[in-house]
Amino acid sequence: MRQRLLHGLLAAALGAAALLAPPAHAARAGHPSATGCDPLAPAECLLPFPNDWYTRPDPDTETGRRVDFAAAVLPRATTGLPIDPAAWNRSDGFSPGSALIAQVPGLDLAVSGAAPLTDIGHSLDRDAPVVLLDTTTGERWPYWAELDANATDPARRALLIHPARNLHDGHHYAVALRRLKDSAGRTIPAGAAFAAVAGRRLPAHDPLRARQDRLRPSLAALRRAGVTTEGLNLAWDFTVASTRSLTGDLFTIRDDAFRRLGNRSPGFAVTGVTDFTAAQDARIAREVTGQITVPSYLGLPGGPPGSVLNRDRDGVPRRLPLSTQPATFRCEIPRSAFRTPSHPSLYGHGLLGSRSEVGAGNVKDMAVEHNFTFCATDWIGMAKEDIPVVLAALADPNLFPAVPERSEQGMLNALFLGRALIHTEGLGTDPAFRTAEGRPLVDTRHGLAYDGNSQGGILGGALVAASHDIRRGVLGVTAMNYGLLLNRSADFAPFQQVLDAAYPDKLRQQIVLQLFQMVWDRGETNAYANHLTDHHQVLMHIAYGDHQVANAAADVEARTIGARLLSPALTAGRSPDTVPYWGIRRIGSGQLPYRGSAMTVWDSGTPTPPLTNTPPAGTEYGHDPHEDPRNSPAARQQKATFLTTGRVINVCGTTPCTATPTS
Repeated sequence: MRQRLLHGLLAAALGAAALLAPPAHAARAGHPSATGCDPLAPAECLLPFPNDWYTRPDPDTETGRRVDFAAAVLPRATTGLPIDPAAWNRSDGFSPGSALIAQVPGLDLAVSGAAPLTDIGHSLDRDAPVVLLDTTTGERWPYWAELDANATDPARRALLIHPARNLHDGHHYAVALRRLKDSAGRTIPAGAAFAAVAGRRLPAHDPLRARQDRLRPSLAALRRAGVTTEGLNLAWDFTVASTRSLTGDLFTIRDDAFRRLGNRSPGFAVTGVTDFTAAQDARIAREVTGQITVPSYLGLPGGPPGSVLNRDRDGVPRRLPLSTQPATFRCEIPRSAFRTPSHPSLYGHGLLGSRSEVGAGNVKDMAVEHNFTFCATDWIGMAKEDIPVVLAALADPNLFPAVPERSEQGMLNALFLGRALIHTEGLGTDPAFRTAEGRPLVDTRHGLAYDGNSQGGILGGALVAASHDIRRGVLGVTAMNYGLLLNRSADFAPFQQVLDAAYPDKLRQQIVLQLFQMVWDRGETNAYANHLTDHHQVLMHIAYGDHQVANAAADVEARTIGARLLSPALTAGRSPDTVPYWGIRRIGSGQLPYRGSAMTVWDSGTPTPPLTNTPPAGTEYGHDPHEDPRNSPAARQQKATFLTTGRVINVCGTTPCTATPTS
């Protein structure tokens, strides 16, 4: 049913894009003649990206800079509508997980010796042709490089450089491309503009002098790191947004809402109670539905799809007077709770779904096997009702800020549901959460847990980071950074058609995806990962060969949050990597049970996913293992032990963890 809805909305979005498309003879939007484009990359405005050329000094930010896109430099869709840069220009830097994008016609990465996904450690070699340098610390940063496998025009194929772990919040980075070669082994010369900038001091009247002055400190930092201008094809620099810039919106509305709430429970109303006989449901005894009243920080009454945060003159989110957001919830209470009060947990649903996923079979199994009551509310912003907005935003980036900003309100809704679930004057006072004799069905003494799958993991890390009530969270079949995930996800195919209609040029598409990520950060784990495990524990469950959530992005998350890998993770020879799970520390057998954040890989026998930025489409990639870990009793045992005790246990013995493929 959801697929039919998606395709119907897709047809409408494509039709609108066709009606609004400019004539074929129209000039290409974002052409480098637009004012403000970086002269180092004359082929396409905004390249190289991210780039401090598109920032300005600002003493009021933590980085001392502020993104300063002009509307003229942002790539217009085929609709021809200019993009309002306000949502981007609130940032004091770029995404910590941003792909670095350049264009080098004729480049052959293998001949050049650049580090691929399968050999990330090679990126730190002394003579690596691509150097990513943290100039704040002088540290070389690991990455992998790839050419966009989706490109249709070899002359406009993007070079994508992916940080292997997120860059440090607020730090400054320099990028150098050197001794790059084509397929015949010929060295590719630097462009004329960069050659002039990297050369001798230009006279004051030279139009490139200002660019040279801006780049000189980074070239000096590269020289100190052993990267001279000899053989340099291109170099540029950028600043990563500060933690405050990345997380400020969500933490501002959280702090304001809970300050107003004080020591009280959020207001709630139970609207439905359904008791099941054992014959009707052997696992769940009672289903409870209702609404939590949450202060709304969205600018439209009721906060419908398409709403963005209401902001004051300084851009700070503010609640409209007396504005509220009803958060509809659904709770599943297992039969075991009628014998012993159950553990309270929030549940996070998957891609553009709804709270009804809390009634899925695997969630019911987890509930009854380990005595959990799971409650869920919709991830508004990324829920079923938001699908039209998500599709429209791909065709018109002006609409895109509604996706992460409404998601932030959705996270606040979940935080209020969690508080009501564990508060002594909250949901537990209602007869729906008590036996007929008045005994509580939920044990609120030991805190709140979180369990989410797929999108529930991608957004769930941000929720856990923002929560003062959640101690530990399980992020199932998870990763982060949609700008990295979308090209690699089988789920993105229907949405890709909208993006193709809006931005037919594949090079420009890559820029647009990273522009999206700059504002998407605020509503998913990517912005919170550098500090996620400062005060919380998380357990990542990964399905090897996942068709929907790329393993490469999960590995970046594990490196970033410092999650340890339960080993052995895979049988010998299963991974194509030179060093499997490079940069992720193992949990030694003597460290079990392990107290800390961890990652467990579940292998269903699915073939290794593509090593390019493409999804595992086609029969050669076999069964999609995306749902297999959550359907494994062993995986549920590991999750339950972790959520209730904080201990990561080995449920797989001396062999890698495997999961039975689900039909």
